[in-house]
Amino acid sequence: MSDYLDRFGRGQSLCHRWPPLAKLFVAVTMILAATCAPISRGPLVGIVACVIFFAHTLARIPLAYVARRMLFFWPPLFLMAISLPLSQAGEKGWLLFVTIVVRGTLSFSTALWLVNVMPFDQLLATLRRLRVPDVLLAILSLMYRFLFVLWDELDRMRTARSARLFRKPSLWATWRSAAHLVGRLLIRALDRADRIHGAMLARGWDGRSRWIDPRREDRP
Repeated sequence: MSDYLDRFGRGQSLCHRWPPLAKLFVAVTMILAATCAPISRGPLVGIVACVIFFAHTLARIPLAYVARRMLFFWPPLFLMAISLPLSQAGEKGWLLFVTIVVRGTLSFSTALWLVNVMPFDQLLATLRRLRVPDVLLAILSLMYRFLFVLWDELDRMRTARSARLFRKPSLWATWRSAAHLVGRLLIRALDRADRIHGAMLARGWDGRSRWIDPRREDRP
């Protein structure tokens, strides 16, 4: 589970050998291109998609891996975007729906490329060198660290739910059970966050992050 997001983060491809700032610059540029390209300019959006696809290929990231991650990203994206056609009748609402889905997909693909060519600790160190506020770095660090804990807890909850079923549930029952599962996971996540915050305060946490300089660590 520890390699769910950045399974290929320590690979040996050409993209992995780029300087950290170059990787971050390429990712930000591709995200800006994906979000700024007008959806009505189909060829331009297609070029951006091809560049992102080429970047994944150059980094030797399997497309099956990207597709599996997309399956987790698309449902909340579709749920968020489908509200626009429902609230704005006509062609404009559907155009906004397509815009959000396309831009969200391209941006997520780029972010997935970044974390798979740059280990997350290296990404945080690069952001720190760029003077990103410590609060944001602490949020990113804690989010990454405890995302795997919550995912493991979700796996245990799904296993327990499956053990209670004696027959294959219907589609409606599956969706209803999934909604209850997400609700219980949210409650557990909030409770765990309170306990973790209390433990951090007991150990002297003052809101500032302490970072180990890798250059100093490498010295004899």
